[in-house]
Amino acid sequence: MTEPLTVLIVDDHAVARRGISAYVDVLDDIESRGEAADGQDALDQLAQLERSGRLPDVVLLDLVMPRMDGVTAMKAMRQQFPSVKVVVLTSFGETERLNTVMQLGAVGYLLKDAGPLEVASAIRAAARNEVFIDTAMAKKLTQIMGSPASGISSLTQRERTVLTLVGEGRSNREIAKELYISERTARTHVSNMLGKLNLSSRTQAALVAVNAGLVAPPA
Repeated sequence: MTEPLTVLIVDDHAVARRGISAYVDVLDDIESRGEAADGQDALDQLAQLERSGRLPDVVLLDLVMPRMDGVTAMKAMRQQFPSVKVVVLTSFGETERLNTVMQLGAVGYLLKDAGPLEVASAIRAAARNEVFIDTAMAKKLTQIMGSPASGISSLTQRERTVLTLVGEGRSNREIAKELYISERTARTHVSNMLGKLNLSSRTQAALVAVNAGLVAPPA
């Protein structure tokens, strides 16, 4: 049998933590590896779990917490525990905040009114290194961006391939390896692709790729 995905739940509200933990623990393929009350608590627990070889696959992270907020914690996590995927779970629905955390390395963004199925889907997508964005946020981003998918025709074949790879959640290094090019060249292709589509982030590009049918939406 496949080992279940593991998740550390980080939120300063005990009721929220326990509710999510209770939900994931009834799933066959996901289990809670613990709960943390703030960013510093999360980093301390991750350090302990790393020492015992039990780092979680995913951290479900609130943004607004005392002592250490989610953004600060995420920066530290990306440096100290790069293998751990971060899914943000927050009550803030601003696209600017979404872009910020995605640029910091988050692979998922959920609003706190998301249903249990969305939470589970985001955790599974994160484990596959895929981007998962709350349905309401995805619609908002799409409205803001207008219809950049129509601009895909302006892309070269290589840039279209790069868009597809970005939509799959690939990093510049992974794109370079896939296309047998240098990481610098991959970075240039990504930048050109974003510029032609009038996009400001890889998150937006991933949405365009999904909307254009270049990649399948997260399950």
